Amino acid sequence: MQILTPHVYWAQRHREIYLRVELSDAKNLDISLQENTLQFKAQGHGAKGDNEYEFSLEFLEPVRPEVSHKSTQRQVDIKIRKQEERWWDRLTLQEKKPLFLAPDFDRWLDESDAEMDIFHLCSDSSAYLGLKKGYLFMYNLVQFLGFSWIFVNMTVRLFILGQDSFYDTFHTVADMMYFCQMMAVVEVINPLLGLVKTGFFPAMIQVAGRNVILFVIFGSLEEMQNRPVVFFVFYLWSTIEIFRYPFYMLACIDTEWKLLTWLRYSIWIPLYPLGVVAEAVAVIQSLPIFDETRLYSLPLPAALGGSLSFSYTLQLYLVLMFLGLFINFRHLYKQRKRRFRSRKRKVN
Repeated sequence: MQILTPHVYWAQRHREIYLRVELSDAKNLDISLQENTLQFKAQGHGAKGDNEYEFSLEFLEPVRPEVSHKSTQRQVDIKIRKQEERWWDRLTLQEKKPLFLAPDFDRWLDESDAEMDIFHLCSDSSAYLGLKKGYLFMYNLVQFLGFSWIFVNMTVRLFILGQDSFYDTFHTVADMMYFCQMMAVVEVINPLLGLVKTGFFPAMIQVAGRNVILFVIFGSLEEMQNRPVVFFVFYLWSTIEIFRYPFYMLACIDTEWKLLTWLRYSIWIPLYPLGVVAEAVAVIQSLPIFDETRLYSLPLPAALGGSLSFSYTLQLYLVLMFLGLFINFRHLYKQRKRRFRSRKRKVN
């Protein structure tokens, strides 16, 4: 009789292994863990219809004998704790991956998932990593204080001066914004030094994108500095960061404030698209100024004469900006869904 195997998707954290078995309406579950080998057998609807499915996995390294699992209408979720808290190169002892096994990309630790890396980093009790934890805490504290100063300053001026505050925002808070955004370069350096597992390119794209708006458009063009769009860009940036950085700070001391966690994973839903729209407006308003001043224009060969306006580069940047909006919005949505899904499981 042919043995049917379901599709199994796996992911890991430093402490745990997660398996997602694609078997709907599973019944008669028989899940055991003996001598570092997981045995699974159940009746349900899988890739070969309604049948009995089974599989076994011998893990790469020792795991604890306890197995926790949860069966839903769509799948069976299995969680296994590692004996030692460390990252595995692969799941199984055998180098060749079983055909039914695949990575769970919906749950896998994303390289750009900075907050999870901070949780893992800060949970290590060694003295060396303790220094890293202190460094990350202080960095996030400084950034939080900087963006809080910007946010409070702009809010107070808005209540006192009303719309008049729109026109001198740059001259009021630009120095602090310069400081915060130059400090943000640290978020690109950290993964290069191995201090966090955050992806280099996601961090670089985020920091570089903001710095283009701040230094190239607002900083280089005096004509842009008195426009209301500066207020909206700075206000949206600071609003996002006054929730992001304290979330990281609390993570470094193994503390969670549920309201802050909810805000961290929810406030980007309206603010992130609004921020991209505000940045796009700033880019569009700067195009005729770059055409007129020829600032940063690229000289063309003598045979062609003249120069290529920097505005063409910014027009390409606009396209990439909205492409990035779609990609990041999708990623942030999955991140939020994964975060609150895991919290619901803990409650249950």
